Amino acid sequence: MRRTIAAATLAMLFAAPAIDVHAGTIAGRVAYTGAPLPPRHIQMTADPVCDRMHPSGIASQTLRVAADGAVEGVVVSVTQGLPKKQTYAAPASPVTLDERGCMLVPHVLGIQTGQILEITNRDATMHSVHAAPAVGNGFDIEMPLLDQVVRKKFDASEVVHIKCDVHPWMSAYVAVFDHPFFAVTGEDGRYAIGNLPAGTYTMQAWHETLGLLTAVPVKISDDHTATADFSFAGN
Repeated sequence: MRRTIAAATLAMLFAAPAIDVHAGTIAGRVAYTGAPLPPRHIQMTADPVCDRMHPSGIASQTLRVAADGAVEGVVVSVTQGLPKKQTYAAPASPVTLDERGCMLVPHVLGIQTGQILEITNRDATMHSVHAAPAVGNGFDIEMPLLDQVVRKKFDASEVVHIKCDVHPWMSAYVAVFDHPFFAVTGEDGRYAIGNLPAGTYTMQAWHETLGLLTAVPVKISDDHTATADFSFAGN
């Protein structure tokens, strides 16, 4: 099926003041307007432990579109408009990625450069974590033990694919940013990026198979919310 990308649609609305009167929010929804795309079905018969957990198989996490068109797992971020010399310290709390049910959960996540990614094997079977960034340092680590934990950091802004070499259907994407102004859409296709100073920003939405959408600039003022909706289209 050939997929095309529609232009992002933007609208402005004003909401109640935020608690921090010096910060604004950009929020919106990501939708898919093409024909329904049934997810690929995964069978796990190659590993008896995985097969017992999912005897009927499981739906792939690659493309998750709800009945109303909402797209889950889209990374939305600010690409232009932030102060050029501003630096943002990495949060002290880690971002977690679990090998659970012979899947990588969550399938898509965001993290800041220098922030800890904590990967835990929740299954009583052998897994591995293999990351090959285009810019930063990669890793390839076997995880044979239940509750084994690996902690890693990324030092460059990019989208990093993480996979399990033992189970080829296990896959996740980590979007790395040098700022905190990003979000990943939930089941309802919605996202919100807060604590933005007043200004004009360019937003983008990334999905692993649908591609990349870049929105026209969106302007926010103190304690207000601007809405930036994205729409992927397919045939």
